[in-house]
Amino acid sequence: MVYREESYLLETLVATKLQLKQWDSSKKPVIVIAGPTAVGKTALSLQLAKEMGGEIISADSIQVYKGLDIGSSKPSFEEMSNIPHHLINICDLTDSYNVVHFYAEAKKAIREVQERGNVPIVVGGTGFYVNALLYGPPSGPPSSMQVRDQLAMDLEKRGIEALYDRLKKIDPDYSKKITVNDKQKIIRGLEIIAITGKRVSDFKAPKDRRGMSEYNFRCFFLYTPRETLYPKIEVRCDEMLSQGLIEEVEQLLLQGLADNPSASASIGYRQCIDYLKSEKSVDDFEKFVETFKTMTRRYAKRQFTWFRREPLFRWLDIEVHGTESVRNLIMMDYESQI
Repeated sequence: MVYREESYLLETLVATKLQLKQWDSSKKPVIVIAGPTAVGKTALSLQLAKEMGGEIISADSIQVYKGLDIGSSKPSFEEMSNIPHHLINICDLTDSYNVVHFYAEAKKAIREVQERGNVPIVVGGTGFYVNALLYGPPSGPPSSMQVRDQLAMDLEKRGIEALYDRLKKIDPDYSKKITVNDKQKIIRGLEIIAITGKRVSDFKAPKDRRGMSEYNFRCFFLYTPRETLYPKIEVRCDEMLSQGLIEEVEQLLLQGLADNPSASASIGYRQCIDYLKSEKSVDDFEKFVETFKTMTRRYAKRQFTWFRREPLFRWLDIEVHGTESVRNLIMMDYESQI
C-alpha cells in the first residue's frame, strides 16, 4: 500500500528534471544515501538495511581508519554486528588511503553484496568519494613517494600558503576550485604537475559520464533546513566530547595520528590536536569547542554546496516528510528498478 505522503513524494520526484535522465534501468540498482553531518544518514541506512536485506558500504574518508571512532561518528559495534558494513576499520594510521583505493574497494564490495542477493546501500558525506563511485576516480597519475617527500619538505620550510601560491601561478583554473585550507588537494595538484608536466585542469572529465557506470545508482540527499541542522550539529559535537573524543585523540597521537595528513586534518581531530598542544586552560578549551562546532557547521555547508552540483541526487527534507516516509520512498524506488 502506498500511503498519501509517500504517493505525494513519489509524484514530486518523478516530475523533477532529475528523473528525465535516468541511468540505464537494465543495470542493477544501488542505493546511495548522502547528506550533511548529523542529518540522520546512519539511522536511516540501518533501518533500510534491516528491512531490505541490505549491506552498508561506507563512503567516508575517515571511517576507513581503525581507532578513529568517535570523531568520525562510526556506527557502534552492535550496529555493525547486526548489519554487515564495508570499508570501515580497514586501514591502520600508517596506511595511505585515497579515492582511487576507495573506488576499487567500493566496486568490489557492491559486486559481492549483489552476488549474495543482498541490497548494497552506499552511505556517506564525503562528496569526493561519492562522486568517484558514480563517475569514476580522477584520471591523474599514481602518487610518487619521491615527489611527495620533496613537497613535504617544501611544506615544512615554506608553509602551505607558499605552495598554494605556486599552484595558483601554474594552474589558476584548478586553484579557483580549492582554498588554501585544502592542503591535500594542493599537494596532490603540485604532485601531478611535477610528474606529468601538465596542469590538473588539463585532465578533463568526459562531458557525459552517465553511461560509464555498470550500476543503476539511485541517489538521495537527506537534509533539513540549516536552522534545524546546526543545533543538531552542536549537540553532536558535545556528545563526541562527552564520549571521550579528546582521550581518543591522545591515544591516536601515540599511534602516529600526526603523521597521517588526511586523518589528522579531519574536523574534530585537527581541533583536538591543536587543543592538546595548548596550555589547556579554560579559555583554550572554550576556544577549542567553539572552533570544533564552527568548522563542523562549515563542513555541513560545503556538503550542501557539493551535492547541489550532482544532478543524480534527489533531495529529501527528512524533517518535513519524516523518516518513515523517506524510507518507504527509497524502498519503492529501488523495487521499481528490479
